[in-house]
Formats: sequence, structure tokens, C-alpha cells
Amino acid sequence: MICHFNPEHQIMLRYLFYFTLFGFLACKNASQPEVTDFGQAPLATVDQFQTLETIAFGSCNHEDLPQPLWDVIGNQNPNLWIWLGDNIYGDTNDMAVMKAKYDKQSSKKEYAAFRQKTPVIGIWDDHDFGLNDGGKEFGPKDQSKQLMFDFLGVSSDAPQRSRAGAHSSYTFGPEGKKVKIILLDARWFRDKIVKVGGVYQSNEEGTVLGKEQWQWFENELKNSDAQVHLIGCGIQMIPEDHRFEKWANFPNERKRLIELLKLEQPKGLILLSGDRHIGEFSSLKDETGVFNIFEITSSGLTHSYEEVGDEPNRHRVGDLTGEKNFGLLHIDWSTSPPQLKVELRGEENQLIATTKVNGE
Repeated sequence: MICHFNPEHQIMLRYLFYFTLFGFLACKNASQPEVTDFGQAPLATVDQFQTLETIAFGSCNHEDLPQPLWDVIGNQNPNLWIWLGDNIYGDTNDMAVMKAKYDKQSSKKEYAAFRQKTPVIGIWDDHDFGLNDGGKEFGPKDQSKQLMFDFLGVSSDAPQRSRAGAHSSYTFGPEGKKVKIILLDARWFRDKIVKVGGVYQSNEEGTVLGKEQWQWFENELKNSDAQVHLIGCGIQMIPEDHRFEKWANFPNERKRLIELLKLEQPKGLILLSGDRHIGEFSSLKDETGVFNIFEITSSGLTHSYEEVGDEPNRHRVGDLTGEKNFGLLHIDWSTSPPQLKVELRGEENQLIATTKVNGE
């Protein structure tokens, strides 16, 4: 049987066909994540045999806010990105919510494109830990840790997956050009601190790292033959004067940290921190003036403390900034010891601050 349609029917059927097709495509596209062009592409993986020459780092990145810095950072062609905490703003006991927030950040088109060409490592601070200003009292910290490692692309058999705490270390590069990166966990083992009138009080007996992590950290330094050492932590290590979270809230722990660094004197030492929504350099010299401990704080990537004013820090080198910022470390291996230059840069890739650090 042959059916014949007049021209009007053919036109109507054609319109119906296209309407159905476009509706299907619209629904399909609406269900896709933000990063459809990038989501299936392989991510850059950590290669510890690589010689590192440019390392980028930063902190305080809210998954619900615009992401203006990833293209800028990517244009610097860093060999590695280091997350320094508050990598998302989880702030939840519900690990399904935490996972959804990590997934949202991973699907951001700017970050997804960045991850295709740049390997990442990292440590958490409080918001991605799950509890604002929290410590060892947070219940689902092991589940939270696994989600962070999933986000970072840490292999399922990595040692930090199975031990208490999220601390980790990496050594990059060949003999004579080694960079050791030690990431300290200031959340998992940390004792409570009390806030009075908006000011955190000193905990003279409490711990930041805990016995197990301290032993691990000491061994990592003693057994290192690297030419450059980077020690990252979510909270600031040198500053003493502001009222917020910092190592100085646990004075005995800060003293132990400084004494350990003076004892081991790791070559090319730079401390990295985040958390504060400001950027600044801090420096601490021993009594002889010979051994200098230098810290660069870089924060934040999506939001910052623009009205910070002149916050006290007796150890500050140069000025602080309340602009959105990221950090860069350039390593010049043509000299011995290598020359180290650190930078803070902003949304337009403008140079906010820079200094050279003694690589000895």
C-alpha cells in the first residue's frame, strides 16, 4: 500500500521532525556538565622524574564562584600545581555533598582545561576538610580525605590513602636537580583552640601535627638529598601577630617546627601557606642571621580580603596584598646552588610581589 501526502502535510511533518530533533538535542545538552568539551580528555599526571623549573600554587577556591585565574596560571606553563587548602568549600558532614562540590569544581571549564596540561598535588585546610577551623574532632575525616585524594588524582595504592592523616611528600627530578615537596596536614591531628572576642587563644600543650606525623616529617627531612625543599601547609607557619588561625596559636608546635628546620637546614627551603585570603612574604632569621626561613602565603583564587588594610606581621617582607593571587616559584638550575625566585601574581597576570630566595 502506498501512502501519498500532499505538500502541506509534508511541510507539517518536516516541521514536526525538526521540532522533535531540536527538543531532543536541547534536553541532551541541558543534562551535560559545564565542561562537555573537556570532561572526557585525560588529565595530566604527576611525573616525579621531571625536572621542575616553574611551580605554581595557591588556595581558597570556591566552586560556586567565577574562576578567573586558571587561564592566567596556565599561561605560565607551570610544571606542577600545588593546592594549599580550601580547594573547595565543603563545610559539611555529608560526604555526598562534599563529593558533589568536588565534582562541580572538576567540571569547571577553566579548571578542567588547566588539568589537562598541568599535574596537581595538594593538601587540605579547614573548608575542604569539612569543618570550619576544625581539627581532630571532625567525624568523617577519613571519608573526606579519600574524596580529596580522588579530586587530586592520587592513586588508590598510594601510602597516604591508608595511613592516618592526609600528609604526603614527593621528590621530583634527577640527581642534582631534585625538588622535595612536603605537604603537612594541620587538621587531622590538631587539638582544639578557643576563640575569645574573635581572637584565638594560645594552646600551650596542644598539637598541630600529632606524634605520628611529626615522626614522619622528621624522617622526610633527615633522609632528603634534594637541592630544593618546599614545605606546604594550609595555615601560616611564621606569622605570630594576627588573631586568626596560625601555627603560633600552638607556640610549642611552632617552636618545634623552627628548631627542626634549623637543625636539619634543608637546602633551598621555602614554606608555602594559604588560608588567609591575602598574599604576603614572611622571613625568620636565627640568632646568627645565617639561616633564614622564608614563607610565601598565597590566597585566594576566587575571593580575597580586599579591605585587609595594614594587618600586623612583624616578620613580613614588603607589603601584603588583598587582591586575588597565585604564587609562582621559578628555579634556575644553571647555577649551583639553584637560584630561586618567588612571585605573587594577580588576575591580569600583573606582578604583585617578587623576591629571590637563597638556594643554599
